[in-house]
Amino acid sequence: MALAGGAAAQELEPRTYASAPVGVQFVVVGGGHASGDLVFDPSLPIEDASASLDFGLLGYARTFSLFGRVGKAAVVVPWFDGQAEGLVAGVPAERVLQGMGDPRLAVSWLFLGAPALAPAAFAAGPRPPLSAGVTVTLAAPLGEYDAERLLNLGTNRWTLKTEVGVSRRLGRWWLESAAAVSLFTANDEFQRTLRREQAPIYSLQGHLVWEPRPRLWLSLDGTYYWGGQVRVEGTRRGPELGNSRVGLTASLPVARRHAVKLTVAKGLSTRTGTDFLTVGAAWQWTLIPTPLSGR
Repeated sequence: MALAGGAAAQELEPRTYASAPVGVQFVVVGGGHASGDLVFDPSLPIEDASASLDFGLLGYARTFSLFGRVGKAAVVVPWFDGQAEGLVAGVPAERVLQGMGDPRLAVSWLFLGAPALAPAAFAAGPRPPLSAGVTVTLAAPLGEYDAERLLNLGTNRWTLKTEVGVSRRLGRWWLESAAAVSLFTANDEFQRTLRREQAPIYSLQGHLVWEPRPRLWLSLDGTYYWGGQVRVEGTRRGPELGNSRVGLTASLPVARRHAVKLTVAKGLSTRTGTDFLTVGAAWQWTLIPTPLSGR
């Protein structure tokens, strides 16, 4: 089981499918804390397990024109530092967790309601009330992984997540929703010599966003994800996922090209996996291209 590996299905990310100007770059530095229970496969001799993790992240994104519409590419590298504890076969045990999680590369394209416009033209015209797009995210198996351990920060497998989402403006409010499926390659080093496979994970998420003025907004977020049946050496292990989370996200402009994003999320129901309370903050620096003189 990877503590950070299931995050792709649990993400609560509003404003993913809102339109933006092209040629803009974003640098994001953030961090936070996550803690709560670990719900294991009942066949494993682990009880009363919990974890407490501090995390940091470094991200970079850039918007561009693709077939006359807005596209965006982003890369995120997470880092974790914390510990987990519980009873293993009735004996208290502790696991120190420190290192990099699986980095992710995401490419999105807004195929509806998002013409590719330079920053000046984008600022001068009205924002489209409806936009829709697709995002493909690839997580690489580069995070910390110890084949001798059940708990890890990395997954030792590739993950491909495909998502389709839509964003609709109603005055100062935005309604957003997205549906996704995550596919996984096998981990052939589970408990050193075993082959661990996982069925696709399906997820739905929705957001109600209030934006009193540009760049200042507050979002109520929710997600539900299911599926993900695990097989070890071809034998089913534990129940499928059937988990839900809710959260709040706020974006606060602090300068012309700088903003702070605050997040809090909590699990509502967890059949198996992580039942964490997560709080975080991130600083975003926006780099807007300056038109060359004479052009």
